[in-house]
Amino acid sequence: MISIPDTRSATPADTNDSPALSGAAQAAMAAGIPDSTKRAYSGDWQRFTDWCTAHGRTPLPATPETLIEYVTVLTTQPRPDTGRPYAPSSIERAIASIRTAHRAANLLPPETKGARLVLRGYTDARARSKDPQTRARKASPALPDSLRAMLDTLDRDSLAGKRDAALLLLGFATAGRVSELVALDLADLQETDEGLLVSMYRGKVRKLTDVAVPYGSNPSSCPVRAVRSLVAAMGEAGREAGPLFVRVDRHGRVAPPMLRRGVPIGDPEGRLTSQAAAQVVERVADAAGLVGQWTGHSLRRGFATAARKAGHDMLTIGRHGGWEDGSKALLGYFEQADQWQENALHRIGL
Repeated sequence: MISIPDTRSATPADTNDSPALSGAAQAAMAAGIPDSTKRAYSGDWQRFTDWCTAHGRTPLPATPETLIEYVTVLTTQPRPDTGRPYAPSSIERAIASIRTAHRAANLLPPETKGARLVLRGYTDARARSKDPQTRARKASPALPDSLRAMLDTLDRDSLAGKRDAALLLLGFATAGRVSELVALDLADLQETDEGLLVSMYRGKVRKLTDVAVPYGSNPSSCPVRAVRSLVAAMGEAGREAGPLFVRVDRHGRVAPPMLRRGVPIGDPEGRLTSQAAAQVVERVADAAGLVGQWTGHSLRRGFATAARKAGHDMLTIGRHGGWEDGSKALLGYFEQADQWQENALHRIGL
């Protein structure tokens, strides 16, 4: 969470005598913010307050001049964690986190016109520079051919191999984010004559959806068969309830204990973390010798790209994969998939 003073003791930003929000009301509002956004905002706010402390400025309330100075710093210094320049979207989020902290403290957020002028000039300069470092690093799409190459590297007779195959194929077939995949339990799977019905919570749209996953035409890359094989192996290992995707050690043991200085760590049921699921994708792509930027998001992007190339429309793809209707992110995937097949120069007579 963003570390800010208790709003019940902050000076009200409005001019009436209404009391500040109670702790319960603040908690209820916080529950409406995705965890990933909270973590990002918390980091943004910490970096801003650290900078203010180092430069003798007040973070709360911050003046428009302080915000302009801070945004200028972000446009001129590389990120300490990556060494790459800050993306405009990252700076935009930093501005949003500062304004959110002010509103949560019942204070008027600083005016942002000057800071956004700095950001606009920075965005324009990045585009004109043609510097490869300023280009967004996009996950490579895991298309069917790439998926098959990744599957070929797995020992699918082992429990770990069955888990990794099911994670790759179900992640692709549901367009699942890694956070959504690792949240799945065995009870979330329903066998039908046509395939699997997967009850999946879509975090970004905050909906529990039933995703229909039909049988694949190729048994080796069929998500239904891969999941069924994993579930059977889990049952043989004595796991018939709980998480679908779990830790497996090199001896094939499910959810082996993890200790740090003698203290148990990790999920007691062995549920994979989002980071561990993403590392499966990265590791298997590397083993397959695939070139590109491979992340957990490669599965979701691969589904959108492959489905578009297969001729499915945006609404069908979006609702299957848990995108909001008219999603700009999904539209961006379409533009990349369509740049050759639906090129505007086709059939105009050149």
